[in-house]
Formats: sequence, structure tokens, C-alpha cells
Amino acid sequence: MTTARQIMTEGTECIGAEESVLEAAKKMKQLGVGALPICGTDNKLKGMLTDRDIVVKVLGAGKDPASCKAGELAQGEAVTIGADDDADEILRTMTEHKVRRLPVIDGHDLVGMVAQADVARALPDPKVGDLLQALSTD
Repeated sequence: MTTARQIMTEGTECIGAEESVLEAAKKMKQLGVGALPICGTDNKLKGMLTDRDIVVKVLGAGKDPASCKAGELAQGEAVTIGADDDADEILRTMTEHKVRRLPVIDGHDLVGMVAQADVARALPDPKVGDLLQALSTD
């Protein structure tokens, strides 16, 4: 049984809810990622911030990324996966919520991120194909 812990990328960094969207964009560039978990001052996950969020919800809306806080873009409870959840649960969660990245939680701690690419590398082709099809349709 393949688990989230086995296929996740470790060392996931957060952007603080009170940090600016501009700082988030700089961090994404530095890390070479397209999304960052948003963490509150209590170090708990508050949501996810994607490069698309920055373009559509900030730049496209005419907001200033230097004054807009990352936490303003957190929408409800973040969709996560448990570190010991199996691959079928990862696929089910990604498909059900139409997300390409899942923060991996161990207890209350963020321990990594499972991205669509991680799944593609770790699972057999038919399952990956089903996931890609589910995430690519509206």
C-alpha cells in the first residue's frame, strides 16, 4: 500500500497569513513552486495560495500584491490528506475536490505536499490517467 508519506515532497514551506501576496510570489519563484500553504500565526494550515489565485484574484482584480495579505485569499478549510492515507484516498480526494496539490498532515503538523506529478511518478498508468482526466474536465 503506497501512502502519502511515501510519495509526498517533504520540506513544504508556508506563507504566513499576514505576509503579502507579493512576498508569496517571490517565495514561489525562489522555491520553484506554483502553490504555497497559507499558515496562521498559530502555525496551523489556513488554506492554499496558487499562482493562479495571484493572477486572477489579485492582479486581475486590480489589487496591489504588496498590500494584499495571503490570508485574504484563504477560502474555507484547506483540503488535506493524512500522511498515512493510501494512494486510493489521495486519488479520491484530488478527484472529489478537483485539486492538483494536497498538503500532507501528520496529526496537526504539515509534513509535505502531494502534487499531481508525485502521483504520476508513483502510481500505475491507468490510475494516473483516470486522475488526469478527472482534473482536466469541468
